[in-house]
Amino acid sequence: MTERKEHWENVFSTKTETEVSWYQKQPKTSIQLIQACKVAKDATIIDIGGGDSYLIDNLLDLGYTNLFLLDISEAAINRAKNRLGERVQNVTFIVSDSLHFQSDIKFDIWHDRASFHFFTDSNEIAQYKANLLASTTKNAYLLIGTFSEEGPLKCSGLEITQYSVEKMEAVFGLDFELENCFTEDHETPFETTQNFIFCHYNKP
Repeated sequence: MTERKEHWENVFSTKTETEVSWYQKQPKTSIQLIQACKVAKDATIIDIGGGDSYLIDNLLDLGYTNLFLLDISEAAINRAKNRLGERVQNVTFIVSDSLHFQSDIKFDIWHDRASFHFFTDSNEIAQYKANLLASTTKNAYLLIGTFSEEGPLKCSGLEITQYSVEKMEAVFGLDFELENCFTEDHETPFETTQNFIFCHYNKP
């Protein structure tokens, strides 16, 4: 974990928001997936590995009031805090990786775009799922976007795991019901294209 944390602290300390491939001014797909869950505006929503993503800003604009942002990088969290200004009071910030954090609060929506695919070890993937199950309510939604089999093999200099529907089901299918799954191209700030697979799961 120490090496991983050092890597991401360095990324968020040395690159601007538009110098990373995952940058989106308006994360439309994530917003649409969250809205499709039709949860109350005070539902507990956590953005896993959200960094300084604009998802939280957009959810605040839409009236959601119980938001959590988790990232391993304190530098990323601080960038998000600085940008949000007075609105930080409506967000709970957690500096941790998604494998080890613990919360007394259970989440209604677990959102992860471009974080899960950095786990390449089967034990870490199992640990991720175990923490996901322990940290979510009994009727929770899992919204997850990762690189597809048509996507990159690396991101930010790190190896990643590519996913198909079948691979996602192999990880989550026993514990969650698949509601929707699709692929989508993400246009990076460098005018390259990355193919993602997004899956919307329900916790039965």
